[in-house]
Amino acid sequence: MKWPLSKKMENYLITCDIHKDETITALCNSHSELCCSSCVELNHSQCSKVTPINELTDMQPTDLQGLSVELETVLGEIKSLQISQELSVQALLRKYKEHGAVMIEQMRGNLNFNIDDIDECGNSYVSTSGGHEQYLKEEMCRSVLFILNEFDNITVKELNEMRDEVISIKGSITSSIHKCTSLHNDLSHFHEFVQKIGDNKELCLIASIKGKHIIQQALTLLGKSGKAFNVQSNTKHNVRIPSDSYNCIISGICVLTDGQVLVVDWKNQNVKLLNQQYQVVSHWDVNARPVDICLITPSEVAVAVNDHDSKIHEVQFITVNQGKLVSGRKFQLQHECTCITHHQGDLFVTSGQELYKYSLNGKLIYRLYQYRSADLTVYKCAVSPTGDRLYIINYRQHKLLTLARDGTLLATYTDPALGPLSGLHVTPAGQVLVCGWPNTVQQVGWEGESKLANLATQKDGVLYPESVCYCSTTSSIIVGQRLDDNILVFRVE
Repeated sequence: MKWPLSKKMENYLITCDIHKDETITALCNSHSELCCSSCVELNHSQCSKVTPINELTDMQPTDLQGLSVELETVLGEIKSLQISQELSVQALLRKYKEHGAVMIEQMRGNLNFNIDDIDECGNSYVSTSGGHEQYLKEEMCRSVLFILNEFDNITVKELNEMRDEVISIKGSITSSIHKCTSLHNDLSHFHEFVQKIGDNKELCLIASIKGKHIIQQALTLLGKSGKAFNVQSNTKHNVRIPSDSYNCIISGICVLTDGQVLVVDWKNQNVKLLNQQYQVVSHWDVNARPVDICLITPSEVAVAVNDHDSKIHEVQFITVNQGKLVSGRKFQLQHECTCITHHQGDLFVTSGQELYKYSLNGKLIYRLYQYRSADLTVYKCAVSPTGDRLYIINYRQHKLLTLARDGTLLATYTDPALGPLSGLHVTPAGQVLVCGWPNTVQQVGWEGESKLANLATQKDGVLYPESVCYCSTTSSIIVGQRLDDNILVFRVE
């Protein structure tokens, strides 16, 4: 037996989301939006089809039972995401505290070693004048001061950098947790509504439309957006600078939250900062080949640096400060690196044949995946917004692999049009972007199983693409290419 819908619930359903003192009266088919009379007048007067709700009740089917099942499924997924994010915050704070404790223990060890060394010198030499004893005291003081100054200048700076990162990442995760909580509440309300709504056709229709809208919001938060991009326009922007000796090879792209863009130029061994108009405003020269870049906080990035001949394999942190690039700490890798990406305090680094997981302080956590049949079989990687799926490019076999969090293979995607895959990116909504040689940029479904759209080809200027990235600020897809001084920017909706 269904209990009747309360007046409070009914009012919640029929109230316009924008104009809270008005009720819903129509549906704009062009925008798939429920409207009140003010919405129609102010926002939809030019739309081709706005239909009164009472005319739609017989035309639009409302499967409330199916909607109820969908709501229940998404409710469970949102709750799981919320729990996962809360655990991520705890793990992030624990790793930071552990790293601080290790740094302090190292300082103590250095102090004890120097004091013991000086004591040993003193015991092996007997002085009759007492002058040697005074010398040993002074030497001990100098050693202690040197170690403490080194701790202040290097270790404290590193810990402060990491503290700022932890605060920023924690804030981002906490914001996401709040979104989960809000969506969970809304989903719970709608789940309750559809159980009690009865046979009122208008209420059924409004609940169905609103319910599907909120489910779509939840899927976006879960990184399961099935929305395909539609390219509206494209432009090209020159990123060559006077000190560049060669044509650019843009092997990595990263977008800051304010719309500034960083590009990694492998050929000229530098990282370039572009303003919102895609003009180079600053650059930083690298000691070896920079291969990729990823966002750590709204103002900090990590750059993967790799040079096979000189055996340089490292991760360099860079901060953007008032339009300038400032280098921070770095840590060494014991293997080649071809790609780097970040998710909630974890760094994922590929070697060409393996995928590794690191902490922000450079500690290797474990190897997630390997495929050693040839080189570049684990070439580039990306992480879903929720961290439950990892995407890997197998350059040699022209494949996109989708892995579970533990490295289990979930899906494989290939398309002859892509050829060798060269670039990979996942948007905040979970849309997967790939590019391949010689001239294709595609969108793949979040499951990693099928193509959603061909976004650009050679006729749009694509030729040997190396990297791809999405900018939420401008709703644009940015493509970097091989031996090309221009980046391509595709405005999408």
